[in-house]
Amino acid sequence: MRQYEKIDILLVEDNPCDAELSLRALQQKKLANKVEWIQDGADALDFLFAEGAYTDRSGGEPPRLILLDIKLPKVSGIEVLRRIKENPQMRSIPVVMLTSSAEGQDLKECYQLGVNSYIVKPVNFESFQEEVRKAGFYWMLVNQVPAG
Repeated sequence: MRQYEKIDILLVEDNPCDAELSLRALQQKKLANKVEWIQDGADALDFLFAEGAYTDRSGGEPPRLILLDIKLPKVSGIEVLRRIKENPQMRSIPVVMLTSSAEGQDLKECYQLGVNSYIVKPVNFESFQEEVRKAGFYWMLVNQVPAG
């Protein structure tokens, strides 16, 4: 059985290069002690709701921040967002869409579902890392959340 530490950030990203850039950006600025990287929407839901391969997480604390891609294998990021925001215990977790989709319909749907921020991934990897750093800095250090 795997031991789960308190997760600061859940990164849901199917592209290994984008995930590596995101992880590196967060680590360089020491914005999170523990980042969990998951590569598809179905596993993200299992992780969050302690189901499937993650049943041993039952009772574990939810992440403080979720960085979520839209175009994911198995279950889309939009569906993951919907499930998070429909759940009373998870609704208050900040979710940042970090995606290559600049489509107006995706943007509109995400905000209707309650996304906290929507960032289109820059093509240039230095710019991409800077956007991840800014998002991590804001949601992990600047934003105030209620205690408990």
